[in-house]
Amino acid sequence: MTYTWLHKNIGKYWLVTLVTLLSACSSRHAPAPVVEGQGSVPLSQRVKSSITGTEYFVKKGETLFSIAWRSNTDIRHIASLNNLAPPYRIFPGQKLILAKKTSQPSKNKRSSESLQIEQQKVVKKPVAQNKKQAYGGNVSEQKTSDKSPTKSNSSTNFSQKISRWQWPVKGRVIANFSSSQQGNKGIDIAGNRGDSIRAAASGKVVYAGSALRGYGKLIIIKHNDDYLSAYAHNDALLVKEQQTIKAGQVIAKMGDTGAQRVMLHFEVRFRGKPVNPRKYLPK
Repeated sequence: MTYTWLHKNIGKYWLVTLVTLLSACSSRHAPAPVVEGQGSVPLSQRVKSSITGTEYFVKKGETLFSIAWRSNTDIRHIASLNNLAPPYRIFPGQKLILAKKTSQPSKNKRSSESLQIEQQKVVKKPVAQNKKQAYGGNVSEQKTSDKSPTKSNSSTNFSQKISRWQWPVKGRVIANFSSSQQGNKGIDIAGNRGDSIRAAASGKVVYAGSALRGYGKLIIIKHNDDYLSAYAHNDALLVKEQQTIKAGQVIAKMGDTGAQRVMLHFEVRFRGKPVNPRKYLPK
């Protein structure tokens, strides 16, 4: 009798099971977020965090350093375009110019300029001069004999090196630097919640907060006019803006704010542009 009852009702049980599975599958309307390997920041958040326009209106909680960071621009360039002097105070709603708008000269203007050049008979002879580059070595450069380089121009061609970098935390690197447009602009280091995050070099804290989408609780340290470093996804921030920091000083505790897992996202910027941190950190 039991066998007969199971034989008659087994089809009903399979039908109920199938309907239940189909309902569970159809209940998910939103796709999973696109995440880079090893549980990094969702790409959608990173894209929203970047600034690509030539103008920008300041939002509450932002600093000129954070805006320069998001636009991958040297803060000195933005400050110059907007006539801002240190300590670069800005306010919500303020309009900032991030880049000069380029305009093509008209055809008539080009013709006039060409005519003037043709009429000029004086030819300036270039002379060779040796000039040190930012990364050492000499390069032969041509310049007109009636014009000498100014002090301000030459000073911007020399990089200020950091005497010693150190790892901000001990752990396994789970995502490396990528130079692609949507790639990882630093390295991700795995660890445990509460691990001590240390300054990779001496400097001053220029940003400490959570206003940058995709970075969670973030600290940015200015080491000199050329180099900045950033420490993202912290659980707790232990330093404040404008605070002077020594290399190796504990500045935060590891966490997962703005991330898919507990880790440190570490970046180094040279004159506003992301560079591979592993080229500076000891092996």
